[in-house]
Amino acid sequence: MKATIERATLLRSLGHVQSVVERRNTIPILSNVLIEAGEGGAVKVMATDLDLQVVETMPAASVDTPGAITVSAHLLFDIARKLPEGTQVSLEVADNRMTVKAGRSRFQLPTLPRDDFPVIVEGDLPTSFELPAKVLAELIDRTRFAISTEETRYYLNGIFFHVADDDKPVLKAAATDGHRLARYTIDQPDGADGMPDVIVPRKAVAELRKLLEEALDGNVEIDLSASKIRFTLGGEGGVVLTSKLIDGTFPDYSRVIPTGNDKLLKLDPRSFFEGVDRVATIATEKTRAVKMGLDTDKVTLTVTSPDNGTAAEELPADYKADGFEIGFNATYLKDILSQIDNDTVELHLADAGAPTLIRKDEKSPALYVLMPMRV
Repeated sequence: MKATIERATLLRSLGHVQSVVERRNTIPILSNVLIEAGEGGAVKVMATDLDLQVVETMPAASVDTPGAITVSAHLLFDIARKLPEGTQVSLEVADNRMTVKAGRSRFQLPTLPRDDFPVIVEGDLPTSFELPAKVLAELIDRTRFAISTEETRYYLNGIFFHVADDDKPVLKAAATDGHRLARYTIDQPDGADGMPDVIVPRKAVAELRKLLEEALDGNVEIDLSASKIRFTLGGEGGVVLTSKLIDGTFPDYSRVIPTGNDKLLKLDPRSFFEGVDRVATIATEKTRAVKMGLDTDKVTLTVTSPDNGTAAEELPADYKADGFEIGFNATYLKDILSQIDNDTVELHLADAGAPTLIRKDEKSPALYVLMPMRV
């Protein structure tokens, strides 16, 4: 194989695929990226961790000898990063070594044969639809902070996508860690009818969100079955991310969304966030709870720490119901408030032991539920 690629092109493509590669691997080939130079003057790069694979096709300045080889992903990426801007990078393979030349630099890297490189077999992906990249990015941003990191409840380690019939057909994305729930609803895209319920793993969500950052103006093609999902960004010759789905059943989260919370609190999310952040300064790991005392048109935030003393702050609010006190985990509350880009946030409360519903307003596609803490 022999190909010449512009440094910026090579760096961008390697940047997209190399983050899939785990730093520590017991299987040596999984540390490598597959580079395939075709006769048409295009070079394909591919990386995988056996659950997730990313493939990108980039234009080459020239392909003198077509062929395919695998080489260390992080090493080649670091070399490309440090090469001077604007240089042409030549990749040539002979005697199980890859020679990388650019300007006056020359590297010789060990390789492993292409035939040993594992490829995820997608099989049949019967459901196909498109979403604007901006919508998909928003959907991920508004939910992924609630994904569980507890490996024992592996079925919560991702975003749950499913179609439903509310007043009209919709596609919903939900994530929960048992303490809080985030849900985002959009109109059901054409082609998503009859789609199986799927849980997209946390790592696939993170990699997809990175790729979306550079493709926000386009559409994303989504193809899926009950066990695999494929995202195609940038159409032909773009980036293709394929992931296995989490094999598990996501709990019926609709049961925890309160419908009868009759106490409505409205306030400015930014000043609320900052107030919680300030009083939580003295909170320790054991006392992350912030107590909210609700009275007519005001909220008093307090934190009590056996080691660091106490903190209190009063915020103006719109509240007309009976006064009571409720406690929340300050970090979880801030995570949710940081998602609200509006002048007001609504908290629908019932009592000190019941889950609270948080949203921008009733028309908002995003909805959050937060479990209270005993304080």
